[in-house]
Parts: sequence; structure tokens; C-alpha cells
Amino acid sequence: MAQRQPEWANPATSKYLGKNIPRVDGPAKVSGAAKYTFDIVLPGMLYAKIVRSPIPSGTLKSIDFSEAKAMKGVRAIIEDLGRNARFAGQEIAAIAADTEEIARDAVHAVKMEWETSPHISSTQQGLTDPSRTRVGREVNRGEDPASFWNSAAAVIEGEYYVPVREHLCLESHGVVARWDNADNVTVWCSTQAVHDAAGEIAGNLGIPKSNVTLICEYMGGGFGSKFSAGIEGAVAARLAKMTGKPVKLMLERYEEQVASGNGPDAYMKCKAAIGSDGKLLAIDAQLAGTSGFGGGWGLPFPYIYSVPNVRVKSTSVSVNAGGARALRAPMHPQACFLMESVVDELAVKANLDPLEVRKANTDSDVRRRQFDLGAQMINWLKRSKGKGEGRYRRGIGCATGTWGGGGGRGSVCTVKIGKDGSVWVGIGTQDLGTGTRTYVAAIVAEELGIDIKKVKAEIGSSKLGLSGGSGGSTTAASVSPAVKMAAFQARTRLSELAANQMGITAAEAVFKDGFVSNADGTKKVTFERLCSALPAGGLEEVGTFNPDLQAGGAAGVQFVEVEVDTWTGLVKPIKVVAVQDCGYWLNKLATESQLIGGVIQGLSMALLEDRKIDERTGRQLNPNMETYKPIGSVEIPEIVPVLFATHDKVTGIGEPACIPTAAAVANAVFDATGVRIRRLPITPKRYFDAVEGRR
Repeated sequence: MAQRQPEWANPATSKYLGKNIPRVDGPAKVSGAAKYTFDIVLPGMLYAKIVRSPIPSGTLKSIDFSEAKAMKGVRAIIEDLGRNARFAGQEIAAIAADTEEIARDAVHAVKMEWETSPHISSTQQGLTDPSRTRVGREVNRGEDPASFWNSAAAVIEGEYYVPVREHLCLESHGVVARWDNADNVTVWCSTQAVHDAAGEIAGNLGIPKSNVTLICEYMGGGFGSKFSAGIEGAVAARLAKMTGKPVKLMLERYEEQVASGNGPDAYMKCKAAIGSDGKLLAIDAQLAGTSGFGGGWGLPFPYIYSVPNVRVKSTSVSVNAGGARALRAPMHPQACFLMESVVDELAVKANLDPLEVRKANTDSDVRRRQFDLGAQMINWLKRSKGKGEGRYRRGIGCATGTWGGGGGRGSVCTVKIGKDGSVWVGIGTQDLGTGTRTYVAAIVAEELGIDIKKVKAEIGSSKLGLSGGSGGSTTAASVSPAVKMAAFQARTRLSELAANQMGITAAEAVFKDGFVSNADGTKKVTFERLCSALPAGGLEEVGTFNPDLQAGGAAGVQFVEVEVDTWTGLVKPIKVVAVQDCGYWLNKLATESQLIGGVIQGLSMALLEDRKIDERTGRQLNPNMETYKPIGSVEIPEIVPVLFATHDKVTGIGEPACIPTAAAVANAVFDATGVRIRRLPITPKRYFDAVEGRR
């Protein structure tokens, strides 16, 4: 019998992989036993708060800490975090005290005098100031688009806008730091990059990374905002060093929303043409957006569809607001809304089926098949075509997106099997809430043919094997091959042991249901009995990335049905069908949950989320979860996740599921009412503005 090669288990015969696997850490989470950074309480621990700039732009003339220093319970102050304000909420100083309340009172006691300078709060404002703009990406392809305006079957022209959005992590950014001795520090950090954050903290403190132990066993959301330990990490560690006591620094909701990153906006002025055959002919677009005070804005446009004649100019605008950070599928939901709105408008104006136009302009057979499946499931033929009647009008829209989701080298996993049959697997990755710990355990359990409850999976520590940050939907595709290889190598060692102990060949050893046997089952021992023949120290195998077990590229389409109350302008989503290419799914239950979660975030983008900054004061008006409105449970419609298998390799799908939703919602609103809304979110006011021709 040939030597077995590493490959993913066939879901038709597997016990765990490809099936619905309940979270192994579910009981710990629902019981409260799971410890997030927010939950860490250490003996003698101090609490830190940050002094922040009250103005959006200016220079600090003087700062007086005397009253704060005189307060009972204040233990240390860092006075040198910043002197120039670039946004309201920027870090200026930090204070550690015996309680959170004392630290907060001490922050309020700090007196600052500022010399203010002019500020700009929005992309639209910034475009009028040449000193705030920078030429970005340009695309020049084919002929001048203007040469097609007179000969095309249809031409549309309009302005479109997606506002700045925020991450809204339920667990805010934060750190607990404790110096174990003069040179070694332990840090509990809510981060989506355990090893990178450990290295960052080490660099800030001027110590070797090996002197930092960073722990993140559980975290309450990141969505791209937590790759760094941030200023919070450096401040907590410095204050802990200064005081000789552990220090905890967790951001409050105001701080979280003004200073922990955001998803950039996107403005577009566009003219586009389509031919009578449904093929896109030309696009001429001017794009602009802001990444806050840092600039560096960019957008992938044209998006998805093939357009032969293109002129695109992008402008990056610097404004006095918090800086951008990656937000689930960075810039793709924005690009999708802009592009899919244009495509939908062109199809309608040319009197063509918007679905057929999309299929005609994609070079992906997978996407075309997904469009057909989704259309069938949503009943595309019942759409209103903008001719709905009565107060409540229903319509259907669709959109598509793309993402990479492939893995990369760097993950290192260790599997240890004890003489008593105990199994431990460890890798220094993190679980954003997507179920990483569960599939790590499931891969090992599947490979060794044992109950998943007998596998102890440990993640979330910089002292475990190297692994990269959870970004770009690369975690599963990077981590799972390393885990698979470690488990595969351990099984190979056990197969050789079985050959010696049972009188069979290593190649015919079968690991199933807690037993090890030959092919026909005539020779069989329990897994524990076989392991009892191991040396006293058991066995240990280290696995690394195997590119043959992963693949990138994730196409997905979504269809949304909405109901519009034409008396109030309220848009109610009724049903979403999300068809997503996701390769080999390790955990069907978690994969479907990822699709549902992405759709929910996309619905929130479509209908509710909109950061508001007062142009006069430069301060955010809605830095909370009351007036910055995320979608709630009662507003979520029926969501049908459809896993579309195209290959047998692991592909990440954390991000692509949120890309098409907002665009599909906007197109559904038009189908229901004949009213085109080109600016998100689609609020009642925006609906009536569009009805009255105000764009």
C-alpha cells in the first residue's frame, strides 16, 4: 500500500471536518469562564486613562498636571504622548491610579491651553483646499470614454458617496501589562496579531521580543482594527514599569470610536456607457476619500467587471479626524457599491436585465453559476422593475464581490501525544471569534481518529509557535495547513508504532473512533493502548505551512429582497441569499455563521452606519452606539447562506461575505420604487431627497 499523503478528509466520510462542529470554547464563553483582556484583574493592579486633545487641530501651549498629581490614588503620569493635535481625541498624556474612577477624575483635572489652527472635517471640505489633497491612483486604459457617449445604448452620469464607518468592536481596544522582573513583561492584549503585537511592544520598550509574553486567549472583535497593540500597549507597559504594579488600560466607547481607526469614505463623480449587447463600454470617474489625518486613500476601481475604456483619477484627502485602519474587506464594500450602482443604472436605462448584464461582463464562470443559483433561490423573475405600486413596495437587487483569502507561510504548529494518550496542539494564532480554536482541535481529532473533546487546543500566546496576524481572511488558510502537517506527521509516527506493535504495515493503519486497526478491522487496539508503547516523553511533531492544502480566490454574489414603506421612507430587508465560493470548509456551522455575520455588517452599512463630525468644532457628534446606529437583532431579515464548493483547498471567507450587501440593497430599493439612491446609508431622509430629485 502506497504511503499516505496529506489531504483534507472527504466530508462524505469524515467525522468532523466539513461538518457542523459546535465551538469547543462555547461552554467557557457562555458560562463566563473565558477570560478576555477586559476580564483580567491582577493583585495590586492600577488603572490607566488617556488625556486627549479636545480640539481637532492645534499646538499645545501649556499643560498643568499639578491638580491631577495632588489627587489621592494617582500613581504615575506619562506627560509626553503628544503636543500637536491632528484630530479631536488624539493622545496627549496618560495617568495611572488606584481605581478607574480616580484615573478618570485625574484626566479631567489636567488643564491644557491650546493654540488652535484651521481644521477640515470632511472629504468634501478637503477637496476645496489644495494643501489637503494628493493625487492618487490613476487608470488609463483603451480609448477616451468621451468618444462613446453619443454612440452607446445608454449613458448615465452621477455622484455617489459611502461615508466613513467604524469597527464597533464590543470589546474595546485595551491592554493589561505586568512586569515579571526588570527585563520581562507579560501583556494581555485584545489583538488580532499576537506575535506582531508582541514584537511591537518589545520594540517600544527596547527589549528583545523573547522578553515579552503576549496573551490573547479570547477577544471581542477586531474587524481589522486590532493588528497593533497601539499606544495603549506602550502606555500600559511604561506605566507598569514606572509604578512596579500591573496596569490595565481599556478604551471607553468615545475613545474607541474617535481614536481606534475607521473605514474610509468614498466619493465618486462618474459617467459611464453601455452597449446594446449589454457590454460595458466606458467609464470616466473621479474618486476621492479620506483616511483621516494621515492621507494615503485608495480604491480598487473599476471593480469586478471588465471595462475596456477607462479614465479614473483618485484623490486622497487629509482631514482632521482619526486615522483609518483596515475594516473587513478594506475598500471593497465601498468599491462594490460604486461600481454595482453604475452597472445597475446602465442596465435599467438600456432596458436590459441587470442580472444578464452582470453575467455578460464577468470573466468568471464560477460567478456566472453563482448568479444563476442565487437568482433561482430569490426568484429573480418576480422583481418589480421599478414599477411597484401601493404604500409597501418590494424589490430585488443583486451585486457581487471578490477577495483573495489564500494562506501564506509562517505558521508553526506543535502536536504532542503523551504516553497516556493525551493530545495537545498549540499554535500562536488568535481567534477573532471565527472559531479558530475549534478547527485547530478538529483537524487533529480528524487526523488521529479520536474524539475532539480529547484534544486540548491552545492558541493565543506569543510563546507558542509563530503565526501571522488575522487579516485578509488568511488565518484559516495559513494556520490549518500547519496544524494538518503536525497532526499528519504525528499520525505517521503512530502508524510506524502500530506496525511494530500489531504486525501490520504502517500504510494500512486506520485511525477511527478512538481505535487503531488494519484495513479490515481484524486487528484493533484503542488509541490509548497504542500510545502506551510510546517512550516516556511521548512524541512531538512540528508542522509548517503546506501550500498544497490551501488556495486563494473567493467569488461571491448576493441577492437582497427589500420592502420600502413609501409613506415613511423606511427600507426593510426581507431576505438575503448569499452565495459564496469558500473552497473546503473546515467547519460548516462556523462557515455559514461567517456568511451570516458578513451580511449583517453589510446591511448595517447599507441602512444605518454614518460617522458624523461637526464641521464647526471638528468633533464627532455620534461617538457611541446610540446615535452611531449599528443594526439590531430585530432588524435582521432571513439570511440564506449558500456554500458554493469549487475546490478542495482551504480558503478564507471572513471578509468577502460583507462586500456585496450594501450595493444589492440599494439596487433592490430602486427595483421596488424606481428611486435611485446614490448615497449611503439609505435613510428615510435620503429616500425622500431622491424622490424629490435632491442628490
